[in-house]
Amino acid sequence: MANIKIVLRKNMIKKDGTIPLAIRISANYKTNYKWLGQYVLAKDWDKVAGQAKRSHPNYKMLNNFLLKKLTEANDVYLNNQDENITPKQVKQKLKGPGGSKSFFAVAAQRIKTKYDRKVFSVAKSELSILYNIEEFLNLKTSLTKKDVIEGIAKRRRDRVGKARKSEYSFIDGIEHFQKKKDLKFQDINQAFLERYKTFCSAYLNQKTRTISNQLIFIRTLFNVAIKDGVVSAKYYPFAGDKEKIRLGTSNKIGLTIEEVEKIESLKLEPYSSIWHTHNVWLISFYFAGIRISDVVKLKWSDFKDDRLYYVMNKNEKPLSLKVPEKAKAILDFYKMNRKNNGGYIFPFLNEVRPNDDEDFFTKTRNATKLFNKYLIRIAAQCDIDKSLSNHIARHTFGNIAGDKIHPLMLQKLYRHSDLKTTLNYQANFIHRDADDALDSVISF
Repeated sequence: MANIKIVLRKNMIKKDGTIPLAIRISANYKTNYKWLGQYVLAKDWDKVAGQAKRSHPNYKMLNNFLLKKLTEANDVYLNNQDENITPKQVKQKLKGPGGSKSFFAVAAQRIKTKYDRKVFSVAKSELSILYNIEEFLNLKTSLTKKDVIEGIAKRRRDRVGKARKSEYSFIDGIEHFQKKKDLKFQDINQAFLERYKTFCSAYLNQKTRTISNQLIFIRTLFNVAIKDGVVSAKYYPFAGDKEKIRLGTSNKIGLTIEEVEKIESLKLEPYSSIWHTHNVWLISFYFAGIRISDVVKLKWSDFKDDRLYYVMNKNEKPLSLKVPEKAKAILDFYKMNRKNNGGYIFPFLNEVRPNDDEDFFTKTRNATKLFNKYLIRIAAQCDIDKSLSNHIARHTFGNIAGDKIHPLMLQKLYRHSDLKTTLNYQANFIHRDADDALDSVISF
């Protein structure tokens, strides 16, 4: 049960000696205050009764006002008990929809929560969405499309450059948006979203899936804001026949056995960046498409009795796999330097700061960006006309596996929680039935 009471905030006394009044809302060891815009002298306040004394010149009028506000607060709490409403939510509901919180402030708080939980990849992508929305709001239609695109690119380069020099961090970005009040939830209607989608396509060159991900983020924030009383449900732009988020599907294309053999036989200068990239990609493939970001983090301590004991970073699922002979041959190259990389197999995290999770994330991300750069060169040297990227190692395993492996075993190898996910994933690489059906019609 919440404790709701009107109190003096004595630590905020004004120069004239008056003290602000506030509704104090306490529950489950959490407290929030809702300012009432009224001030009294300490001598005119009855702390026990929670009202002004007769010595106050307007005590009757003030006490009637305070009783009304206290009743409103209790009504909000009692009407929302089933939702386990927090003191903070009671405070926001008392402000009413369209209160002081902006869209950016709610978003920044969510990102701060992700950051504090060390979910840096999500925090980074959501912060990027806020910068995209900011660019949209600041769009100058008087400029040419080329000038707008170049301006956006320059501002992005400047942020990246400052981050590399430690002049900009996640927290700087979060604080930047916490202060922004130029976008209310009520402003984000169906017309706003249509213009934003056009902006993302025309000026940011984003594909449908990327744009849809941003709409999902906006929708999530709306749901949070409605629950917290920041905005009325009537402003929800995704309800009924309003904005529909459509998630398109894309073809997952993996390499063939012949193309993998070309990569395996490629001769590169030992210990060069492209040589390391080549080895990292093959290790990913040999272990059933383990994500590149996880390959970078592999340590010698993860290998015991010729097996890899591996916990997938994305869903924290453990798995034990036999070390294939081809993978063992690559690992043997690195054993000679196993003392130089801080326990890691590959050298990309050897300078990571101990116990600094953000530095760990940044260096891992920088390594994966480097790999994508060199994988383009590897594809060119092997005459592979497919887009060779970090994730295509996973697709390649799926393509070669086809329908040769039982779905339950594939589910285990892919570390999928749901068999349906495995079946949907593998459907991208099984073409035999469709090919036979096509031949049966046109072969006459």
